[in-house]
Amino acid sequence: MLSLSTSWLSPRHMEGRDIAREAREMGFEWIEVSHGTKISQLPGLLDAVKAGEIKISSLHNFCPAPVEVMMDAPDAFEFTSPKAWERERAINLTKKTIEMATRFRTDLVVVHVGSVPMKSITMQLEKIVQDGGLYSKEFTELKLQLVAARDKASKEHMDRIRAALAELLPECEKYRVRLGIETRSHYEQIPNQREMAILMQEYHDCPWIGSWHDFGHVQRQANLALLDHEIYLSEIVPHLIGCHVHDVQWPIRDHRTPLTAGGVAFEKLLPMVRPEVPLIWELAPSQKREQILEALAKWKSLFPAHAA
Repeated sequence: MLSLSTSWLSPRHMEGRDIAREAREMGFEWIEVSHGTKISQLPGLLDAVKAGEIKISSLHNFCPAPVEVMMDAPDAFEFTSPKAWERERAINLTKKTIEMATRFRTDLVVVHVGSVPMKSITMQLEKIVQDGGLYSKEFTELKLQLVAARDKASKEHMDRIRAALAELLPECEKYRVRLGIETRSHYEQIPNQREMAILMQEYHDCPWIGSWHDFGHVQRQANLALLDHEIYLSEIVPHLIGCHVHDVQWPIRDHRTPLTAGGVAFEKLLPMVRPEVPLIWELAPSQKREQILEALAKWKSLFPAHAA
């Protein structure tokens, strides 16, 4: 299944039905309703689904967006927050997304599970790399500091994630909806590679929890020498229920159109993914329609098993 996220479509239109129309014109039968989709666009999208004009691969939490947040902010409320009210708000919004998924006739919801509240050392590492300092003494010392701080904070925040999932699983079973835990771009965010492995092992026999691989996010961490992209993907392939697909312009400019920036080795990585796993092109609004169409034609030629 090849799908296009409304991350690119929704800023181009006022009405949800026009989002569906453009996606179909471009050759996409499926779209993901992303967290940035306006509440005012949802009725038109639902009408398009009912009319058979478009199919929905997945929803990205939170959908609908929280009314008290005036911008696209999927991390406005986190399962890992030290504030109980914020954790509760994140859980309740996710429950609404799970219910909304059934209205859109999909059984997949992508979730961000949280972060460790700390100063972003990842951003400091990115600045050093952009200035040509990869593997410098400053870079190495900062990276070790980051890994040590994250390891120290991991248990407390993982326990909060487990508590949140315990509340969500009855809703998943009720509505028959699966949650895809997304790989993230910053090392302060959860899960890192080790934490993802732990979660997938713990929920191995649970039909409602799986891994959601974001090619661009993982590549950004690989570009900081925090992980090996191929090894990470190989570890989670058995648990994979979906992917976000976008390219990366070295070292950190992601959400580029696939096969245009040369930052992600799709030729090497994509054969590891089962053909039935949904692939959602999650692109920045700045990407040009003509470029997307050219990349789509090339994609279908290179990866016919992943182009349906």
